[in-house]
Amino acid sequence: MKEKILGGLETFAKAMVQPLMYLSSAGILMVIGVLLTNDMLVGLLPFLKWEPIQIFGDLIYNSVMAIINNLSVIFSIGIPAALAKKEKHKAALIGFMSYFIYLTTSNTMLTSLDQLAQGSEMLGLIGTGQATILGIQVVDTSVFGGIILGCITGYVFNRTSQKTFKGALQIYSGANFSFICMFFMSILFGVVMNFVWPLAQQGIASLANVIKNTGTFGLFLYGFLERILVPTGLHHLIYTPFQFSDLGGVLQVGSETVAGAYAIVMTEMNLPVERFSDSIYYMATGFTKMFGYIGIGAAFIHTAYKHNKKKVKAAIIPLIVTAALASVTEPLDFMFVFCAPLLFVVHAAISGLFIALLKIFDVTAFCGGNLLVSIIMNTTVGVEKTHWPVMMILGIVQIIVYFVVFSFLIKKFNYKTPGREDEGTTTDKEKTQKINLDKDIENIVNGLGGKENINTVENCITRLRVNVKDESKINEDVINLAPNSGIVRKGKDIQIIFGLHVPDVRRAVEDYLEVC
Repeated sequence: MKEKILGGLETFAKAMVQPLMYLSSAGILMVIGVLLTNDMLVGLLPFLKWEPIQIFGDLIYNSVMAIINNLSVIFSIGIPAALAKKEKHKAALIGFMSYFIYLTTSNTMLTSLDQLAQGSEMLGLIGTGQATILGIQVVDTSVFGGIILGCITGYVFNRTSQKTFKGALQIYSGANFSFICMFFMSILFGVVMNFVWPLAQQGIASLANVIKNTGTFGLFLYGFLERILVPTGLHHLIYTPFQFSDLGGVLQVGSETVAGAYAIVMTEMNLPVERFSDSIYYMATGFTKMFGYIGIGAAFIHTAYKHNKKKVKAAIIPLIVTAALASVTEPLDFMFVFCAPLLFVVHAAISGLFIALLKIFDVTAFCGGNLLVSIIMNTTVGVEKTHWPVMMILGIVQIIVYFVVFSFLIKKFNYKTPGREDEGTTTDKEKTQKINLDKDIENIVNGLGGKENINTVENCITRLRVNVKDESKINEDVINLAPNSGIVRKGKDIQIIFGLHVPDVRRAVEDYLEVC
């Protein structure tokens, strides 16, 4: 039973990685967009004001944000493709169609029950518990909806795509039958989520008064919940009431009443006050984005296996810059939230702790935007009003805390964070060996027990992953006739380590299985 559970978790983790593999590239593109349109850089480099450059920067930034804002859609497509044992392209398409059906079901339920939220002019639907996805207003389940539905689609597809019918019903065999099953599963999922998810949203929203009435501990809880709920999308229900309603404070300016942390801070910037009011702390959700993720990324690079460090640096550094300069953290968050959930809990606790420390050290600096915006705003307003040098000191301390704590926990619990996936032990000689795709593939297949013994063939970054029918037919001596860096056996799941050229090996094995 334990082996089965661990195998299922490994399969899920592997499926989660597939939709995220392009986010490092997307992150560096976003940084380019941010830098091209940043007000401070535009002021320093006047040629950036040229309209075509500004349009180009906006195009890059907005295009990448379209990907980040629709991760749920990407998960609904990528997870079924990763989980499917055969005909992955069909599983991906069914996943996409199922997600459309789910969205339509959610919208239809909201419309029928007269529950469609009316967004505000400033925030849109943020804070209402609903969102617009692919042009359809639905109950906001964020990426959770896409992940759950993607897993359901992959599970159903593997158990129905081989179903055959005879006679006039033959047209409904195979993937068509999988689609029919998922059609009704998606409707059921949409109905259930419309009733269940709002209950979770209400529970989170009810914590607002606890946060407001418990002082410094409330600020810790505020920061903790804002981070821990990111994967569910429920974090909006934590910060929006404080930033945009009277929960975040009320300020009387002449005959006008200003409510909400955001409005209060923007108003106080132009008032002759000695320091910002305590409402500023509800804008500090950007503090960890500016500093903490530098420490997280550095820990990932530091703990990566030596032969993976260059690859991890290339993937992580753009995401660190994206978090600090664009305040977009999802690409890094999803690299460890599922493979190391305890690490994510610690992450949320550190984030909450440092918001509380801002209060303890009487730091009223603006931490609500990215690092460049924060530096510009705080230096403009002045030290007396913000105590921003202390903010910078705390930021450096947070980077160190994240680096030390994450490095310790990753090594202690052997978390499979980037660059630490099980890859066996490779010698320098093995690393230089290259497989002969014409001569060695036959040995690999024969060593796995032959074509009839092979269920599925997949690969991760460095490993050929094969599921076999009978593990007793495995002959490692025959497999080792082909250059490799190790064989890992987990019951019927066999992993052969080939290195970064493993995609070529997988394709060659698949081609061989088709013709032999």
